[in-house]
Amino acid sequence: MTMVVRIVPMLPEHAEQVLAIYQAGIDEGDATFETAAPDWASFDAAKLAEHRFVALDTGEAVLGWVAASAVSDRCAYAGVVEHSVYVHPDARGRGVARALLDTLVSSTERAGIWTIQSGIFPENTASLALHERAGFRVVGTRERIGRHHGVWRDVVLLERRSAVLGTGVR
Repeated sequence: MTMVVRIVPMLPEHAEQVLAIYQAGIDEGDATFETAAPDWASFDAAKLAEHRFVALDTGEAVLGWVAASAVSDRCAYAGVVEHSVYVHPDARGRGVARALLDTLVSSTERAGIWTIQSGIFPENTASLALHERAGFRVVGTRERIGRHHGVWRDVVLLERRSAVLGTGVR
């Protein structure tokens, strides 16, 4: 069932709810190598201001968020970003993440960004399926790329190439 949500730019007044949703994903163990959500200043500094959004319910509660970061400061990678998308556990399976991803795709394409990439643990099958439905493709698996709570973890690398900007993969 799809929820009625409003997607808006992420603002400092969303910080507490955004970081709580992030921490909930961290606590579940299959979303990120991070072990604790950062403070707002660190989060804010790491994300591109023009490519971060929240999904709000009718009562203005944050249901989820999406944000992009530059992958490199080298000019060759100016059109490549890495993203994260997190949804409150109570709002999952209702189209929130897809609405957020679609908004991110639109904003990045308007800005001339040709590739959105993400690394997802293979155990996070819901996120992998979501990304496939949103036009991402698996590029490969980075085996034993990092330790998470003392265990080596693989990461599936996905990307979405912009067809609008002429970089879609055939």
